[in-house]
Parts: sequence; structure tokens; C-alpha cells
Amino acid sequence: MSGTFITFEGIDGSGKSTQLRLLGNFLRANGCDALLTREPGGTALGVRLRAALLDAMEEVDPLTELLVFAADRAQHVRRVLLPALKAGKVVISDRYADATVAYQGAGRGFSPELISQIVQLATDGLKPDLTLLFDLSIDESINRTSRRTTGRSSGRDRLDIEKADFHARVRDAYLQIARAEPERVKLIDTSGPVEYTQDRLKEIIIPFLQSRGHLAMNYVY
Repeated sequence: MSGTFITFEGIDGSGKSTQLRLLGNFLRANGCDALLTREPGGTALGVRLRAALLDAMEEVDPLTELLVFAADRAQHVRRVLLPALKAGKVVISDRYADATVAYQGAGRGFSPELISQIVQLATDGLKPDLTLLFDLSIDESINRTSRRTTGRSSGRDRLDIEKADFHARVRDAYLQIARAEPERVKLIDTSGPVEYTQDRLKEIIIPFLQSRGHLAMNYVY
């Protein structure tokens, strides 16, 4: 059986990391060999790059940001994603190449041509079989991000503190990707309770994984 590559995307506060954890628990409980990972930070090198990239006190030039994210992805693809997929695993990543299109392309203003070249170089053409785009309003994103960082000694990261118009450009770019690739990208409204989002996620994921032989066909959700 060949592996399956699924990515979770969305603006900050959309709940994708929580949904990834819940889905991972569900899949393992149902005998699915799933690897959960993330970008940046899916490798030992990536953990160090993530800390530098997201440090709110660090002044990072936009081009440096783009290239470091690409370096993290290149390491992630070659050291984690490809070996796991070749072993037949279900691999689910919290962010992947669409994040570069949204954050560094639309958010930072780099040209689509440059973004495409950088993504191709870093990924060597590896594309997700399915992408779940977790969507909510910018106002709710800001509210959730503020609540989750209140009282934390680490505070907000560099992307958290960007202005609302930056996050609006990112969200618009994600929605444009979803419109352009409806077969790959499935939109999930995350404005409701966590349980509702998880239910909607399973409605998409379960039949998809069944169709690829990763979950028993007699499982009925």
C-alpha cells in the first residue's frame, strides 16, 4: 500500500493543531498507521529554525524568512515525509507549501513566480493528496490568538503580532487556493465548537482514507 499525504492549513487561531491531535488519537485507535508532523519544526533542525523564525524579538528580513522556511521544508520532505510515505504511512502535516503561498506570497508580497520556484525546489514536486483548510474570520482569529497567549511567559510569536490586514491577505490567499483546487482542498468552518469541527473533519477524512485502504471499509461514522 502506498502512503497518503494530508495537510492541515489555516490562519492562526483556526484550531488546526487541536484538530490534528484529536484526529491522530482517533486514527491510532482505529488501527491507522499515522504520522503527525508540522512545519516549521518537523525535524531536529526544523525545531531550531522554528524557534528563530517565530521569535517575536528577532528581526527577520522577509526574504530570509522565505528562504529559511524553504530550508525547513526541504529537510522535512527528504528526512521525514518521503521515507514515511514510501513506508505506506498516512502522513498528516500541520502546514506545508500552501502556507508559503499564503504567508510569504500574499502576506509578505513576494511574486507568485518566485514562490512557485521556491516551493518546487524545497518540495521536489511532492504535493498533498488532500488538504483541509480550517477557516474563520480575522476578528475571531485575533480573539482566539489573544486568549491562548494571555498569561503565557512566551507571549505571542512573530506571526501572531502581525496587523489584521496581513492576516486578511493570508486568509484571502488560502480561500483562493481552495477555489482553484476544489478536489484537493476541502474547506472547514471552524467558527463553532471544537466537537463540531472534528465531526466535519471526520466526515471528509474517513471515507477518503477508506478509499485508499488505510481504514476498514466497515467503519461507519
